[in-house]
Amino acid sequence: MVAEAPPGITAGERRVLAAVGSGSAALSLAGSAFIVLCYLLFRDLRKFSFKLVFFLALSDMFCSFFSIVGDPSTTFFCYVQDYSAHFFCVASFLWTTTIAFTLHRTVVKHKTDVEDFGSIFHLYVWGASLVMTILRSIGSDYGQTGAWCWTENGSTGKVAHFMTFYTVLWGAILYNGFTYFQVIRMLNNARRMAVGISDRSNHIDSRADMKALNRWGYYPLILIGSWTFGTINRIHDFIYPGHKLFWLSVLDVLFAGLMGLFNSIAYGLNSSVRRAIAERLDMWIPERHRRWFSPWLKFRGEQQESELVSLKIEGQ
Repeated sequence: MVAEAPPGITAGERRVLAAVGSGSAALSLAGSAFIVLCYLLFRDLRKFSFKLVFFLALSDMFCSFFSIVGDPSTTFFCYVQDYSAHFFCVASFLWTTTIAFTLHRTVVKHKTDVEDFGSIFHLYVWGASLVMTILRSIGSDYGQTGAWCWTENGSTGKVAHFMTFYTVLWGAILYNGFTYFQVIRMLNNARRMAVGISDRSNHIDSRADMKALNRWGYYPLILIGSWTFGTINRIHDFIYPGHKLFWLSVLDVLFAGLMGLFNSIAYGLNSSVRRAIAERLDMWIPERHRRWFSPWLKFRGEQQESELVSLKIEGQ
């Protein structure tokens, strides 16, 4: 049974939003679960650099799961969906900052002690997510916002939601962007120095670094692309309560739901994962069927590309 639609959204539009939100969240759930499964199955992936990606994927997986299972027609499940999804989505934002911090400390500051921050990262991410979720409950009450529940009907609840979710989100975006800018700038300087002194080995290493960093430099755009429409939608809802824009709500739930999929592709599906999968396929697939999996098997002999800390720590 479909619950009564909130002001500005018809019952039919709410069903569309629910389908779009559940579909995109299901894709993110599948992508994140794949990264989690790879980490659990392949021992050679259990390095500190990929461990951070594992916890990012785990947070995305639960964020997507609770975005799907909520039932707006039932108060209890509405609360479960809202607060659980809030907790794990905030945790996902914060795990991206730990990856950026690790890369910055390793590449820019030339430190090799990042593994000592493991327990601090957990306290920071899970503790801050819990605090933000508790503060989220201030002035909140049961309600619906299109495709899923938001316990934020009052103006105080809306402010609390924005401060404990979107402020953390855009803070993570700004921190990640600044961090990756510094890393890329330093590697650019190293490449120019290598060319200047005609040191071929350093030049090759720098080009390998830049190949990885060209991809890492786009990572802050994942959060921006996933949550820009959601941020605009929340601001619009605060200024014009009860007058929702259907097209904006569709873009909101679509791109927000795809965050886990984007993260799993960008952070998780790197050369180490592809090589680990290729090695297993090479062991399990009969010779006569291997041509069907040739795009994956070609990674079997691939040299590991420059990835996060594996370049700077595990190679030292």
